[in-house]
Amino acid sequence: MSTHSDPQGHPENSSPARRAAGALKAHRAPRHHIEDHGQTGGTVHQGDQLRVGTLSAAADQPFMVKNRQREDFEESIAGDSEDKKTSSPVKLTGTTWKYSAKRTLTEFGRDSCTDLAAGLTYYAVLSAFPALIALVSLMSFVGEGERTQEFLLSTAAQMVESDTMEQVRPAIEAITSVEGAGIGLALGLLTALWTASNYVNAFSRAMNRVYEVEEGRSMLKLRPIFYLVTAGLLVLVATAIFLLLTSGPIARAVGDTIGLGDMAVTIFNWATYPALLLVAAICIAMLYHVTPNLRQPGVRWISAGALLAIVVMVLATTAVFFYVANFSNYEATYGALAGVIVFLIWIYIMNLVLLLGAEFDSELERGRQLQSGIEAERTIMLPPRDMAAAEKKSKKYEDLVAQAQALRLSKGETSNPETSWRR
Repeated sequence: MSTHSDPQGHPENSSPARRAAGALKAHRAPRHHIEDHGQTGGTVHQGDQLRVGTLSAAADQPFMVKNRQREDFEESIAGDSEDKKTSSPVKLTGTTWKYSAKRTLTEFGRDSCTDLAAGLTYYAVLSAFPALIALVSLMSFVGEGERTQEFLLSTAAQMVESDTMEQVRPAIEAITSVEGAGIGLALGLLTALWTASNYVNAFSRAMNRVYEVEEGRSMLKLRPIFYLVTAGLLVLVATAIFLLLTSGPIARAVGDTIGLGDMAVTIFNWATYPALLLVAAICIAMLYHVTPNLRQPGVRWISAGALLAIVVMVLATTAVFFYVANFSNYEATYGALAGVIVFLIWIYIMNLVLLLGAEFDSELERGRQLQSGIEAERTIMLPPRDMAAAEKKSKKYEDLVAQAQALRLSKGETSNPETSWRR
């Protein structure tokens, strides 16, 4: 029984989404075609070159090919999860751990993580002041606005010269002196959620690059998710600042007031730092788990990648400030802007470390799948959360490719594929 096809070679009765992806799944073409195993991980058939855009789609949209492979794998293991169940990170062999670590460094370079970190640094700086307004408003809401102002002023004084501090001080005092915690909280949070969510959005794109997946969620779905993640991050950062403000002499005064002994106050002060590490781990876990367009196997609040990121962050922060304090000559080079330059470099390094941890998590997932017998050499077989938006975008692109071929075949007379096909 014959199947009618449109000018692009897709069945007429197929859905638009399947037709959009059809040009991208050349690896599913008949076996008698000549095969060429390309860099995308699929099999490109030279016999498919009669289809408009098929070969080019495999070349310039490799993520869509990988998404089709993930969908096919998910369909193949439906109802057979026990046989395909992967092992936990603890059960990985030493060889798998070694391979995952080696490939992490390779993929870190292949994904241009240094460039991704630069973009994240831009969005982090862009989000800094709106987030600061929201944080101060949150702290004012719990009665810690004045101490927060003192904390910010003392921190800024350590980063910039005295001349610059005279210009920075009025800005910080203006931010921290918003009348009425309710108004400041509402305005600050709304502004911060809109601006700071751009950082989360950029981090989502970076995570999709790490996992080699196309973003398929629409903006109507993504924006509420990014707003919730941003709000959660702001609350966690406010919690960390609150812990810092209430430790030390403040904890001693509170302990004396409510009758706590010296031992209890000492334990609270010591517990502050593990609590800060826990807050950092939760922040990183939120970014790692929610932002990519992949359904990951369970929530890991402290994944191996997050643990690596936290450890390297602590070491990198110590190294940066030790270098600046003992060896660098930033003040002679940048003058009053030396503190700002150091701060930007530190933010950039922190984003590099976050991406390194994400790469490590992704390669451990690849290692788990490989050790379980899953074919994940080129593509990590995790199902995408949603592909509707990506397929729609791919369909538009394939239409443009079809029009381009019609324009070429007609030598500039028409860009309509229907007309070109009849000619």
